[in-house]
Amino acid sequence: MSKMNEAKDSIFKDSTEPEGLEIKGFDFSKQPTLNKLIESFYSTGFQASHLGRAIEVGKKMRKEKVTIFLGFGADAVASGVRESISYLVKNKIVHALVTTADGIEADVIRTKKDFVLNGKGKRGDNFVGNIMIPGDGYKIFTDLLSKVLTELYEEQKKSGEIATPGKITKSLGKMCDETSILYWAQKNNIPVFCPGITDGATGNIISSFKSKNSNFKLDVSDDVVILEDTVLDAKETGAIILGGSLPKHHIMNANMMREGTKYTIYINTAMEGDGSDSGALPEEAKSWGKAAADVDSVKVQADTSIVFPLLVAGAFVE
Repeated sequence: MSKMNEAKDSIFKDSTEPEGLEIKGFDFSKQPTLNKLIESFYSTGFQASHLGRAIEVGKKMRKEKVTIFLGFGADAVASGVRESISYLVKNKIVHALVTTADGIEADVIRTKKDFVLNGKGKRGDNFVGNIMIPGDGYKIFTDLLSKVLTELYEEQKKSGEIATPGKITKSLGKMCDETSILYWAQKNNIPVFCPGITDGATGNIISSFKSKNSNFKLDVSDDVVILEDTVLDAKETGAIILGGSLPKHHIMNANMMREGTKYTIYINTAMEGDGSDSGALPEEAKSWGKAAADVDSVKVQADTSIVFPLLVAGAFVE
């Protein structure tokens, strides 16, 4: 046998019947519907299949009525993802929220001012990606938060009750309209946790207020107790985390107290190579006990603004 024939024999070998799901995308020659398109993701491959798995995990969360923790940052709230989050909170599909200070700011400002796509910004306007936030929105937010801080400080002086991030978000929610995440959270008694409350514009406003009212106190430890009590009181827990950073770690760290979530969905574009918590895969959470050893988990490495509305449509809209 020639060397060339030997080489061909080593390359072209008979294969066994492959196991697994056949790769097959959506057939657009048939009558397209959103549900049929979503169902096709599971067999499409790559991140579409991860999204298909995430939809299945979301359905299990809802069917088994687990306590769902939803984490997100300002990018989600500044974009149209806010409407998807509001839907889940309005309909009591999620049971606890963890966000950032600028996530709170964006939600409140959007009840008063429109954010604009690719807007022509003036001095003082601010961009998050291709979304423009009108600069005067922060003046509105400053006035509202200052009013809340004043009310909480008066309560502190009268009864000794100290302000918490949860009390701040609840008061702000009452000042918002029905498009707001915070509005529906306070109306449905869904706790909003903001462990980084002193970040961003919110932190600057708190600092300014305290410089004029040196005895004002803000207790973040009360909210940690409420968060971990919520985790421990739940029969089973699930987490849906958009992006990463502090909301992701805060949710998963709290769930370590019960040996982890039963279900977990991550949606972000971060990679694990740099060792960041944002980029960590579900297996990292298992190693710490943040997710149960037999957790049903998936990470969709994709843009939240595309993927999350599809997840909501596929798993949480009847």
